Amino acid sequence: MFRPGRSAAAAVLAASALALSACGGGSAESSGGSGGGSAQAKTLTLWHYEAANGAMGKAWDQAIKEFEASHPGVKVKFEAKGFEQIQKTAGMVLNSDEAPDVMEYNKGNATAGLLSKQGLLTDLSAEATKRGWDKLLSTSLQTTAKYDERGIMGSGKWYGVPNYGEYVMVYYNKDAFKKQGIEVPTTFDEFTAALDKFAKKGITPIATAGAEYPAQQIFYQLALSKANRAWVDNFELYKGKVDFHGPEFTYAAQTLADWVKKGYIGKDSAGLKAEDMGTSFIAGKFPIMISGSWWYGRFQSEIKDFDWGSFLFPGSQLTPGSSGNIWVVPEKAKNKDLAYDFIDITMKQDIQNTLGNSGGVPVAADPASIQDPKSKELIENFNKLTTSDGLAFYPDWPAPGYYDVLVAGVQELINGTKQPAQVLDEIAQPYNDNLADIGN
Repeated sequence: MFRPGRSAAAAVLAASALALSACGGGSAESSGGSGGGSAQAKTLTLWHYEAANGAMGKAWDQAIKEFEASHPGVKVKFEAKGFEQIQKTAGMVLNSDEAPDVMEYNKGNATAGLLSKQGLLTDLSAEATKRGWDKLLSTSLQTTAKYDERGIMGSGKWYGVPNYGEYVMVYYNKDAFKKQGIEVPTTFDEFTAALDKFAKKGITPIATAGAEYPAQQIFYQLALSKANRAWVDNFELYKGKVDFHGPEFTYAAQTLADWVKKGYIGKDSAGLKAEDMGTSFIAGKFPIMISGSWWYGRFQSEIKDFDWGSFLFPGSQLTPGSSGNIWVVPEKAKNKDLAYDFIDITMKQDIQNTLGNSGGVPVAADPASIQDPKSKELIENFNKLTTSDGLAFYPDWPAPGYYDVLVAGVQELINGTKQPAQVLDEIAQPYNDNLADIGN
């Protein structure tokens, strides 16, 4: 995801941004998808969906400037796209002459894996070796870069390049916690005790959004609190059978429904979007928000009225997270060589340092260059997860269209329109249908 995909959340912040922000004119003179030469091409068309004031938005803006400086006569035409917009239209756009040269895209079987299987993405394996991307990225981060002939992540050819990390955490309003005499919880029981204390004071503790990815990531985090790595591999990588009525998903569905009944999550959150969730936390309306690291940079910039922090979800060894969204080069891109050069610049240490100091999670920064205390905390927690094999991907990744399935299911849990067991049946069917389609 989001990011999602998830995620990615910062991506959703730009969901309504359709405006073109051109850095220069000119037109490509190279032919078709042959790759083109940097001497011939005059324009690199770039799509991404990061907020301008977010960590990735700042880093990619710097990368654009460095690219243009190192490629005289070549201009970058940047088009801001929304996460949801690309999620729904990528297959159609990339199969047309309107495909960009390089694009940020959601990783996972249901997204990048599906497009790779459909022949819409360029095989980047040779470039990954030539440019050393395979050395910069750890094995766990390469999981979302590689897809086999079925479109399943983790092995096969490189179809994307991740250049930042992301994970889901608990954001909290330190002032609100202090006012209620609540310490940062280190166990799940302490966490639920904190939720209960807020609720009994008439405060809905958790800001979330059921109409997009945030609530389904809470659902998945609850399942992960009862899961192990083998369960994650079975669910995400199809390495074994998944029982949707087993202890993991059953606990998640029942607990989420219970949290709504107890007032930990508002019933109105079923109709809210990620932006609604984020702005409500920024405004201090909720003391807790469970979401991704993609919000970190924005919170650093926009939260002015209270002190805030973050911690890993208590009582779980596994957390939704992975490499960040990936750069992909459409098979119909007109200027592939330029696209490879741009991706390479985003992997360079100065860009990665900017990412880290702006509230992002870099994969190739100089640790000594990260000065901001909150950024250090963010990166340290990510390193804890990677060293303990704690990144468990995102719930919508396994099957095409699964994101919408999970949105609908979690909304039903929040609204109370269906019982947890019924919702689990609904999310099991598309997953199992996809398994049958790919021959597992």
